[in-house]
Amino acid sequence: MGKHRILIVDDEADIIELLEYNLTREGYSVYKALTGEEAVKIAREKEPELIVLDLMLPGIDGLEVCRILKRNPQTEKIPVIMLTAKSEDIDIVSGLELGAVDYVTKPFSPKVLIARIRAVFRRDTISIDTDEDAIKIHDLMINATRRIVMQNNEKIDLTASEFDILYFLASHPGWVYSRDRIISAVKGDDYPVTDRSIDVQIVGLRRKLGPSGDLIETVRGVGYRFKE
Repeated sequence: MGKHRILIVDDEADIIELLEYNLTREGYSVYKALTGEEAVKIAREKEPELIVLDLMLPGIDGLEVCRILKRNPQTEKIPVIMLTAKSEDIDIVSGLELGAVDYVTKPFSPKVLIARIRAVFRRDTISIDTDEDAIKIHDLMINATRRIVMQNNEKIDLTASEFDILYFLASHPGWVYSRDRIISAVKGDDYPVTDRSIDVQIVGLRRKLGPSGDLIETVRGVGYRFKE
């Protein structure tokens, strides 16, 4: 494993020290920021491959940091994992809507966070050798190996979570899945994602897919399915 560069953003020095120790042991290269302003500066200068971002920060809070980074072409593709003591659905949903790929709530286990980080890096590893896992439905081509979605030969940019949900549903056209089942399929059992966050991802998917967004159907009182 190469030395992936990770930026830790938290106003608690002891948490930064704990994460730096554990991430360094795993072979990662670590940058640190205590404020939102410092995080934006380091992200632009160092271009880390992933950011662990606390939402509760002095000055510019974590959600605003995420918003700033996702609006900048230089930093918009950097995956963000939210680290927060907040557990309200609205905070989680807001972060996902802004483009964060995952979240961990405090108090947390460093092992759990490292597992989430590894999962993000695995998702972002792209192979260009095969089209065997491509699904072609109507005007869409969904390539699981390359994690690319094309519509009429135009690439559609999706977040990691949006891609996972789309690929799962499109792999089983006509089958109805509850929100919990979708969460389990794309994130694993006992993953603390809310029903509301899945709804947010579906709304984002439909918007990005344009006319093809109608392929994702809402089954009232149950969940979602992909049209046959």
